[in-house]
Amino acid sequence: MCIESQGEVGQTVGESLDWSAPDLLRALGLPMEQLIHDEIATYKNHVTLKLRDGSSRHYVPGDWLGRPPYNVELKTMHVDRSQLDEALRKIAVGCGVTLLHDKVTAVETAGRRVTALNTAAGTRICSPWFIDATGAAANLFPRTFHLRAQDYGPRKVAMWAYFSVEEFVEGTTLYADCGNSGYMQWIWEIPIRDDKISVGYVAPGEAIKAKRQQGLTVEDVFREKLAQYPRFDGLLKADTEMSLCVRSFRCRVHDHVSGPNWVIAGEAAAMVDPMTANGVTAALRHAVEGADLIIRSRHRGRLPILGRAMYNRRVADIAKFFNCGIEKVLYAGPIRDRVGPLAAGDVYTVPAWTLNLVYSRLRPKGVVFTVLYGFVLSLFRAGANLYDRYVKSRKPVRELCGESCLR
Repeated sequence: MCIESQGEVGQTVGESLDWSAPDLLRALGLPMEQLIHDEIATYKNHVTLKLRDGSSRHYVPGDWLGRPPYNVELKTMHVDRSQLDEALRKIAVGCGVTLLHDKVTAVETAGRRVTALNTAAGTRICSPWFIDATGAAANLFPRTFHLRAQDYGPRKVAMWAYFSVEEFVEGTTLYADCGNSGYMQWIWEIPIRDDKISVGYVAPGEAIKAKRQQGLTVEDVFREKLAQYPRFDGLLKADTEMSLCVRSFRCRVHDHVSGPNWVIAGEAAAMVDPMTANGVTAALRHAVEGADLIIRSRHRGRLPILGRAMYNRRVADIAKFFNCGIEKVLYAGPIRDRVGPLAAGDVYTVPAWTLNLVYSRLRPKGVVFTVLYGFVLSLFRAGANLYDRYVKSRKPVRELCGESCLR
C-alpha cells in the first residue's frame, strides 16, 4: 500500500535529470526512448551555465565515457514530472500496489520498531515493513525517532512557472547571479516538452523575505528577477496571469535512516540541492537499495544491523558529497570568487559527474565497496573544506592588494 496525500500531487520538482537516471527508470519499465516518444520527456545532452555579464560555459560528458569499458549513455532527459509520476503510478498499480489518498497523522512504535500508522481519515494501518518517502517537508520517521541531521547552506526558496514557447532550446540552462561576491542565486530553464519550458528561481529565504518586506508579492519577486535577463522579456509580457509554484527547503542529510523494520528513502532521508540534478536519481537509488534490503530480510522479520549500517552510510555519504561540493564551490563566495564562477562550475562538475558514474557502475552494496566509496567521497569533501579555509585565510591580502595580485 502507498499512502499519498491527494493535495501534494502536482507540486513536484526535479525535471532535469542527471546521467544516471535513465537506467534506473528503464528498470521500472520506462526506457528513455518510450518517454521521449510519449512526450513525457525531452533529451538533455548538456548543461549551460550563463552569467549576468553574458559569458557562458557548456558542460557535456566526454565522448570517452560512451566507449568501452564505460559504455555510458551520453544522453539524459528533462521530464514533465506530472506525466512521469502518473506513469509510475500506473506501473505500481499494475504490480498490485493499492494507492490510498490520505495523510499519516501519527506513527505507533514499540522501541525502534514501527507497528502501525494512523491517518487523517481515521484508518489504522499495520504492516511488518514500512518505507518513509514523505519528502523533506514531512520527514515523518526522522521526526518520530528524533534523528540527527546535518544542514547545508541556508534555507532556500524555489519558485517556478511554466511557459509556452515556439522555439525548442535543447539542454538545461542555468543563469547564475553571484551578487557581488554574495551568496549565489540562480534561475533554471528546462524544456520539458518541445513547446513548454519550466523556469524557476532559487534564492536564500532571507533574500526573499527582504523583498516581501518591501511590499512585493511572490510573483513580483519572480518577475523582477527574470526581467534581469533579456531571454525572458517576451515570456513575461505574454504571460500576464502566472500560475506560480513555491517551495521552501533546506538541504539536509539525516543519520540512521533505517531501523528494525523500516527504511527512509528520497528527500525524507537526504535533501540534495536542486542544482545538483541528483534528487531523482538519489530517490530511485534509495528505493532500489531499501526495497532490496527488505526483500532479503522478509523471512527474518527484521533488517540486519550490518545491512542497515551500510544503507545508512551510502545514503549519507553521497548526499553529503553533493551538498558540500555545491555549497563550498558554487553557492558561497570564497572559492567561486577566487577561480571565477565558470571555472568553479568545472571544479564541482568533474568530480560530481565522475563519482556519480562510478556509483552507477559499481553499485556498491557490500561492506568493502561501501567503505571504499565513502572514503573517496570524504576525501573530496575534505579537499573542498581545506581549500575553502585557505581562500578565506587569504581574504585580508585580497582586500589590501586587490584581485590582480592573486591571479
